[in-house]
Formats: sequence, structure tokens, C-alpha cells
Amino acid sequence: MFEVMERAETVVCGAPVETAEETKLRLIRETIEELRPHLKRDGGDCELLEVEGNIVKVRMTGACVGCQLASVTVHGIQAKIIAKLGYPVRLIPTMGGH
Repeated sequence: MFEVMERAETVVCGAPVETAEETKLRLIRETIEELRPHLKRDGGDCELLEVEGNIVKVRMTGACVGCQLASVTVHGIQAKIIAKLGYPVRLIPTMGGH
């Protein structure tokens, strides 16, 4: 049996199922985590800062800062996130510092 709550949350056997926003955030985090080892291997890194609607903000650090291919890397991360979500988002990078 399914029961729909006011928060548009489905409850199955008393356990809440992820909301659409929670699912989106989880998929974005998973995608970035899958890519981080590749970035780290080259001396860079990527950290999720925030997600606001279709805007995903990340911090690029290490070798990514000042790299001539950073825009290619950002485009690749964005493409992977879009593929996982199934709809477009815009990835906005900030460089360096914590």
C-alpha cells in the first residue's frame, strides 16, 4: 500500500522515500564522487558547494586552478551530471581556496 503525504513524499511500510530534490542532490553528489579519483590522479579536485534549482556550484582546487583544460573538465562534469539526472543543469565552478 502507498500513502501520499502533504510533502509529496511517498511512504512504503513506514519508511519515507526520497523526495525529488533529495534524489537530485544524491545523484549529483554520487556523480562528483565518481569523478574525483580521476581529478585527484592529475592533482586536482572538485567539491560540491550548493545546488539551487538547475544551478550546481562546485569548487575546483589543486591542479585544476589555472589549468588550460579546466573548462573541458567542467564541461565533462556537467555532461556526466546531466546524463545521470536526465535533464539539463548548469555547472558553475569557482576556483581554489576553501
